[in-house]
Amino acid sequence: MSFRLSQRDKDIIGFINQFRAVDRDSLVELFFKQLKSPINACNSVMIRLYRLGLIERTQQYSPTVYLPVDAKIKKNSQKILHFLSILDIYKQMCTYSAPKQVIVEDKPTGRKGGIEPDLFCIFKGSPFWIEIQRNQYSEQKMQAKINLYEEFFFSDEWKALHWQPEDR
Repeated sequence: MSFRLSQRDKDIIGFINQFRAVDRDSLVELFFKQLKSPINACNSVMIRLYRLGLIERTQQYSPTVYLPVDAKIKKNSQKILHFLSILDIYKQMCTYSAPKQVIVEDKPTGRKGGIEPDLFCIFKGSPFWIEIQRNQYSEQKMQAKINLYEEFFFSDEWKALHWQPEDR
């Protein structure tokens, strides 16, 4: 069976791959809000993409949450709620200005035990690393995270990252 994907289909698949868990209402808001029946249009597109095997879904949540085909998270994982929280922050930022160079669960040091922000983006010309906590952290655990970021900053490793302007 041959099929053609529209640019919007490709954008949606890419967005789901990038954010790892995306609920139907967020897809409506980001890709379908200009249409006459945005929820119906979104539902029919998502069902088609699911049936084609291009995305996965979990109906453990309402509305349905869509996942990448090769998702390494279980369909009932609490990690899904974490990814939806990251998506929520992204959508809030979009109400002001579209973030650029968005990376979910960035690992700028490339090593375990270094800083691992939940979201990296360039927002209104400034780089941001964002940590999202759904659970309450002890003061010691939060201070340990802050110490990691300070250590990374003073190491000057960040000066060589891909998003740094070459002339600075």
